[in-house]
Amino acid sequence: MDPTHRASDEYGQGHDRSGGEPGHRRPSRESGGADFGPGTPQQVRVVQLTAGDLLLTVNPVDGSEVEACPPGSGPDAPVRRTPAERADHERAGAPPVPAGPPAPQLPLLERQEERERLVGLLARGRSVRLTGQAGSGRTALLDAVAADCADLAPDGVVRLNGRGRTGADLLNALFDTVYKAPSHRPDRDELLALVRSIGAVVTVDDLEIGGAALDELLAATPECAFLLAATPDVTTPGLDAHLEEVLLAGLGRGASLALLEKVVERSLTEEERNWAGDLWFESEGLPLRFVQAGSLLVQRDRLRAGPEAFDEYDYFEPRADDAPSAPAPPAAEALDVPLPSLGEGAAPAVLLASRLSEAARATLRFAVALGGEVPHQAHLPALVGDTHADAALGELAGCGLLSPAGPRYRLAAGVLAQLAAAGYEDDAAAQARTAAQHYAWWASHPSVTPERAVAEADAIVASLTRLVPGDEAGAASAAVLLARSASPAFAAGLGWGAWERALRIGQEAARIAGEVAEEAYFHHELGILALCTGNPDRARTELETSIGMRGALADKSGAVAGRRALALVADRSGDFAPIGRTSSGDEVPMVRQDAPGTPPGGFPAAPVFPRQPAEEKPTVVSSLPAGPAARKGPGRAVLGGARRNLAAAGAGAVLIAVLGTVVTLGVTSGDGDEPGSRNVTTEQTATEDPADDGLPADDPADGSAPAGETTPGETPTTPGPSDSASPSTSGSPSPSASTSDGTSPGTDDPTDGGSSSPGKPTPTKTSPRPTETDSESPDPTPSESESESPDPSPTPTDDTPPPPPQGSSSASGPVESESAPQSEAATDPAV
Repeated sequence: MDPTHRASDEYGQGHDRSGGEPGHRRPSRESGGADFGPGTPQQVRVVQLTAGDLLLTVNPVDGSEVEACPPGSGPDAPVRRTPAERADHERAGAPPVPAGPPAPQLPLLERQEERERLVGLLARGRSVRLTGQAGSGRTALLDAVAADCADLAPDGVVRLNGRGRTGADLLNALFDTVYKAPSHRPDRDELLALVRSIGAVVTVDDLEIGGAALDELLAATPECAFLLAATPDVTTPGLDAHLEEVLLAGLGRGASLALLEKVVERSLTEEERNWAGDLWFESEGLPLRFVQAGSLLVQRDRLRAGPEAFDEYDYFEPRADDAPSAPAPPAAEALDVPLPSLGEGAAPAVLLASRLSEAARATLRFAVALGGEVPHQAHLPALVGDTHADAALGELAGCGLLSPAGPRYRLAAGVLAQLAAAGYEDDAAAQARTAAQHYAWWASHPSVTPERAVAEADAIVASLTRLVPGDEAGAASAAVLLARSASPAFAAGLGWGAWERALRIGQEAARIAGEVAEEAYFHHELGILALCTGNPDRARTELETSIGMRGALADKSGAVAGRRALALVADRSGDFAPIGRTSSGDEVPMVRQDAPGTPPGGFPAAPVFPRQPAEEKPTVVSSLPAGPAARKGPGRAVLGGARRNLAAAGAGAVLIAVLGTVVTLGVTSGDGDEPGSRNVTTEQTATEDPADDGLPADDPADGSAPAGETTPGETPTTPGPSDSASPSTSGSPSPSASTSDGTSPGTDDPTDGGSSSPGKPTPTKTSPRPTETDSESPDPTPSESESESPDPSPTPTDDTPPPPPQGSSSASGPVESESAPQSEAATDPAV
């Protein structure tokens, strides 16, 4: 489908241009919108896949999401492809046929012995490693052997390409060739169980793995016989692989001359035979060199026929059969074009390219910029800027400058180095950036299926590799855009090898370009990929990095997706995420309980406390010290965390202060003329008998007598407040002078000769000096007042002198008559 002209039934919508099907309403045009403004944004391609027992949702916007498959919604079991489906699958994976006249079919010369030996070994179930130099004809020999082994195995022949592929990629490609499982990628255990039952002859061209990776591949497929073609520099397999080694040498002199005549399609002259003999000695009989040398002779014949033959634009275009051909000039009038030199024959890429069309040379520049990868012929018109540039692929393939590599073409062996030395790499950065911009638009277009994007994955990854790392301005940003556009398509097309490479290159490009949001996206996708492939440690690392970056960017939706995936990682790995430090503002106030009588949230409203054992100390929940008696004990509250904890503790203290003020006002505002009623609360009664043990006063920590009792030789006194009274800074009343017996301090004057009565108030003088205390002070010191402390036993001990008389300051702020200075003669109890 042409991406520029979108059809009416795209995206599964059946409405036409005029109004649509019944039941489908055309979206209304926005009021005031321009008639010729930009159209609606392209739809985001969201694809759901299953990876083992996980449901993967590929979301190009915020990042992919993964979850466990809901019960009953798992994928269908993979089924084997029929022979017709196998044929269609192999045809789709073959390289495209170049435009132009068909190239001549070259015979396989001097390979009959190796061919029969390979077929015999594969028939006995043995795996073989075919080793030969680049350009020695390994691909042609593999195709011939595959044709001979078509009926040897139950599952036939499977052709794979190993260039840039890992062992896991080859296993998944083998599974995809034999089994049909749409939108499903099996996990490791399921994949091994399925490929173990495959019995086929597997040919792998351009193998790049060896050692332990190759041993693992062979051990996973015991019913398959492999024919592996590799160059001598590839790592050899281990001893446990049990591979047969077959070396592929070059052709002899006679076979080389015969191949040269097949390419030229005529007999060679004596001069050409001598030249070909020198070339055979120089190239060690590599078939590729004689194919390219034959192309040089073909160009020489055309130059002899007409010096301006290659100046025609459509010289390589196919002509009609009835078109009259130009008569060949007489031999006497033929131009004398010398043979190429021996160096040009051994490295003919530059000379061959100089006689091709401009579109073909531009295609070579793009191939050099992409590291030897040739874009698909459908992309050449857009890249080159020529509508007839798709014919350039036929020119290059006919000259021997290209070789097939799976579903695509690459520059033939040695061509890349020859062109780079001739200056074709000078503008490689600009060419790679142009290709990246084109592929970024193409891969993100809704009309491009994920399968088409996966087929072009090698050229896309090559564009990314060329741009990163790059010193050119804008190269990193172009790589980020391409990786961001292509990686979701690779994931949806199950090309996870290319998906991983694109993500890693994109992450590095985003780091170089300083695009933190895109870098977080790539980290997230790498974590999702690691989770789906069974690597929880890598997944945890990538997801935690992504969550941290997105948290710094305030990307809530992306951070939530990362946390969900991280929770799934912890669940599947059998551990739990470590409990880290709570973020500021979310702390929970924690109070330590040292005494069994202390409630978790503080003291109750009524100031009545049960008696505690003498060996236990009361717990103080306050930001201020608990008085002399409590300072000696270890029972202090632990207020940790941020300032919010102290604010909560201060609010509780203010509440206790309000309740204490209510109790104090109730005591001092009795009815009638009986002053003794002011010292009585609704819950406890103060008696005149010091021996009465009805008051639930706590025993002091140092062994002194409780409040209201006397010891021998001591004058009975009433406990007073501490050194200073502290009015609350928040404006709320504070019970700064209330005592444990419910009476207001100052009702009994300890200096009145020891004859004070508990039922008669004594004139007092209110101190107007407030203390500088704050209910939210984070560091309580022993010098501060206990104005907010509800300690039930602030009883003076034997070594502590009685406090001086001081006025009541239980209510601060609104009650001005209690906080202002008064005269000593004021004895009215109503004040």
